[in-house]
Amino acid sequence: MKKTILQIAKYYYPVEGGIETVTKYLGEGLTTFEQVVVCFSQDGITRLDTVNGVKVYRIASSMKIASQDIAFSYYHYLKKIIYEEQPDIILLHCPNPFLYPITAKLTPKDVKLVLLWHSDILGKGILYKMVKQFEKVILRKADLILATSPNYIHPSSPIYDYRDKTEVVANGIIKSDFVWRAGDETTIEEVRRKYHHKKIVFFVGRHAAYKGIDYLIEAEKYIQSDCIILIGGRGPETERLKAMTHSERIKFIGRIPNEYLRCYYYASDIFAFTSCTKQEAFGIALAEAMYCGSVPVTFTIEGSGVNWVSVGGETGIEVPLGDVKAYAEAIDRLLSDRDLYMKYATAGKDRVVRMFTSERANAQAEEVLTRFAD
Repeated sequence: MKKTILQIAKYYYPVEGGIETVTKYLGEGLTTFEQVVVCFSQDGITRLDTVNGVKVYRIASSMKIASQDIAFSYYHYLKKIIYEEQPDIILLHCPNPFLYPITAKLTPKDVKLVLLWHSDILGKGILYKMVKQFEKVILRKADLILATSPNYIHPSSPIYDYRDKTEVVANGIIKSDFVWRAGDETTIEEVRRKYHHKKIVFFVGRHAAYKGIDYLIEAEKYIQSDCIILIGGRGPETERLKAMTHSERIKFIGRIPNEYLRCYYYASDIFAFTSCTKQEAFGIALAEAMYCGSVPVTFTIEGSGVNWVSVGGETGIEVPLGDVKAYAEAIDRLLSDRDLYMKYATAGKDRVVRMFTSERANAQAEEVLTRFAD
């Protein structure tokens, strides 16, 4: 008889995002376990869905505080779900501080509690001080913590004090979403033609402070190569970033639908991964771009998995944090040295295929969780 994993996540498919991607491929890929997911509903309706064979309970939120959903009925529903589903493992995706005290309270003594630690809580100031005590409780309560990279088990992270019960299970890309398909060549050519076949420096992601997009805008002044800079995505920083942009070479192209994202990766020459704090714990988009042959330029971020996903001098160029001149020089170097570019592009795809696919992540997670559940 299969054992049951109850994943507790913020959202679930069709909601898009890095954590949502991981929750989905674990839900569908850990086939030796029965899978149940509990998450927040985004339409105000509490309901039970089945998505590709995964049972998904969606609980309507009552309000949102600093991007954290709050549901007054959550305790009641989770208690009922745990009773009905009788899980052997509860896997809580972190950060999700509202759920820390609830999960700690409701996890039965005979059920293993696993934390999948996607990121520390950063940049929340006084709000973090308010939830820090609950974070300590859930970390002490956890039987196992899964970090997404060895770099994140770092003295700057709350999980460092619990490293004796922490193992690494890397995130992965859903490779099938980025395999070249019939018709892609036409779309890629349309993208290149739209920008007059200039070299493309590409950013995509949420427009938030930790993404460091302002560094890319500043670096543009020092880039000597004849290129165009495409900034995809949207977010709270979008209007501020547009206001500080005074170059015709920088184009804000908005949200890119999932079905076209791979074509932008393939059309681009450089992937500008400008994240600048360890709030960027891993970098799913970074791995996606590398798989598609777009060579990354990254910053050194102490305690982040970014510099483990792309290794400076092996799969791309890594420059000191915030050094926009060095960032520009790295872009120029890659655009002017074809041999170096191809070396990094080939090594980058190879590294992703070996280490950062959903198949690889599922195999790692299945080995760890099977051993842990026995």
